[in-house]
Amino acid sequence: MMSEPKRLHPISAVVNCLKQFKELMIPFLVFVVFGSKNGLFQLLISVGVIVIVLATGILSWLRYSYRLEEGELRIEYGVFIRKKRYIPFERIQSLDLSEGVLQRPFGLVRMKVETAGSSGMGEAEAVLTAISKDEANFIQQTLFSAKNADRDIGGEPPEKEVPEDFLYKISPGELLLLASTSGGAGVVLSAVFAFVFQFEELIPYERVFSGLQGFISNGVIFISILVFIGFLIAWVIALVGTMVRYAGFTVKKIGDDLIISSGLLEKRQLTLPLHRIQAIRVSENLIRQPLGLSTVFIESAGGSAQNNESARVMILPIIKKNRIAEVLSPYLMDYSLETAVFPAPKRVLKRYLLRGTIMVLPVIAVPVLFFRPWGYLALLLLIPSAILSYLKFKDAGWMMNNQQLTLRYRTLIKNTVLMKKSRIQSLSIQESFFQSRKELATITAVVMSGSGGTGGTVVDLEKEEVYALYEWYSYTK
Repeated sequence: MMSEPKRLHPISAVVNCLKQFKELMIPFLVFVVFGSKNGLFQLLISVGVIVIVLATGILSWLRYSYRLEEGELRIEYGVFIRKKRYIPFERIQSLDLSEGVLQRPFGLVRMKVETAGSSGMGEAEAVLTAISKDEANFIQQTLFSAKNADRDIGGEPPEKEVPEDFLYKISPGELLLLASTSGGAGVVLSAVFAFVFQFEELIPYERVFSGLQGFISNGVIFISILVFIGFLIAWVIALVGTMVRYAGFTVKKIGDDLIISSGLLEKRQLTLPLHRIQAIRVSENLIRQPLGLSTVFIESAGGSAQNNESARVMILPIIKKNRIAEVLSPYLMDYSLETAVFPAPKRVLKRYLLRGTIMVLPVIAVPVLFFRPWGYLALLLLIPSAILSYLKFKDAGWMMNNQQLTLRYRTLIKNTVLMKKSRIQSLSIQESFFQSRKELATITAVVMSGSGGTGGTVVDLEKEEVYALYEWYSYTK
């Protein structure tokens, strides 16, 4: 066993310093801009702050040590007050690895230790900011052996590694398809506009726009080309970003854990214990659904408000919907992955259409009332609203299958959520005045995920069916 205390790699001192500089950036800039007009005083204070940050970063590294001993990960740290943290192996839920820009050149990884008690609002139980890949592998194998073989760790590394079973590995074609259908161009454009308009006090946008008004009115084709080029550039940026993030995406099973790895510039490895799976979510966006493609997520009891990535874990980035059961059934045998659903009754279509119209009317009213005659073009929004409302009606459905509840619904994305009865935290029924008159009701099921909950809501089902689901959930022998 690794019983001798070990220090992190010296690059950890740099990480500590950068983290402190980041936290001090805003107050430091405020001091420089609005502080004393005495230049020498500002210079001395600034140099003093830099020296203190550097010294604290180095001392934090020197005072931080870790070791494996007696079935525990033992960490000692603290610059002025010495602190000790002992984490028993049985409490460790996952070891998540990542290779940042500082770790990767030295062949190092960052290891985040998640425990059963670190899934709330706080951060991870412990973070080893810079250790070698060999040490990370040793800690992983030691933990896997302790959890899966249920035996004490001896003085040597495990003689035999826990066998690996590959579930999924993304191909270059699938990676390109994933990136090109992600819909990330809108996100990029929104970020660009949000960034640009932060400088509206410095850039006279109104004067610029008024100066271009005459040119725009006479150069519609040119402006259309510019808009097209802008969207094309945003799409390419989103395409490259997605490909870099999900390059080499691999899912494998080691013992009772799923290990998800991905990333080109920053390699990440996430550990998902099978016993923490709360639900399976199959998502189909408007681009992928016509192609029969979907994305599969695992809703996990891990994660937190600060680390939602560990709560909803993408396990199959892009896959033909009819292949999901083939890939996952051997490993998630408790779930019925090919379950059909009962649709919403046909008579509620008018209610879905009416709701969609009411939601879009305020958006239409403003241009119609104040920007005539061109404002009447806003009435065209009724068409996509009606289409989306119809899709929401068409996709609404449910299924109760032994110990599993399946809910299907749509926002912009079609979601199918598969939940085991034992994992459902709450199941509620809502019945408005108008629903009651039509013998209809809405059902919502919630499972634990991260610091809160997630699940699904299906609107306007037959009241009799909804109450049957409620009785199924609440019944106990």
